[in-house]
Amino acid sequence: MMQIRDGGLDDPRVIALLELHARGMLDNSPADSCHFLDLSGLKVPEVRFWSAWDGEELLGIGAVKAIEPGHGEVKSMRTAPQHLGKGVGAAILEHILAAARASGWRRLSLETGSTPAFDAAHALYRKYGFVPCGAFGGYPADDPFSRFLTLEL
Repeated sequence: MMQIRDGGLDDPRVIALLELHARGMLDNSPADSCHFLDLSGLKVPEVRFWSAWDGEELLGIGAVKAIEPGHGEVKSMRTAPQHLGKGVGAAILEHILAAARASGWRRLSLETGSTPAFDAAHALYRKYGFVPCGAFGGYPADDPFSRFLTLEL
């Protein structure tokens, strides 16, 4: 049974999944088009981080970053490879959406890759109502490797 817990950034299994996430981003987009947060970037006050577990088995991770009053950004969503297709990403995204609404946010946005490697992520975000938007939060607007999505809460 899946349990989503606050934190987990000191757990070696979480750190390993974050490293896998970083490698995956770098394998599918040029380095200057990769905007994932490293471990230190996830440990700042404006970021909330969650890890999903089944007992002691890590299923996935997700984070959200406050970027301006009423507006947050989904960061570092990743499902452990052996748990792809089991609804882990959807459960984490639902948890993030609930946390954003509970915080009184009016909008949640994200930046993700644009290559076919990101098709599953695009489908997940579309399913939850995210729609294309312009660049935000200092991202370059003309990067062909970035796709920007937003959801009015």
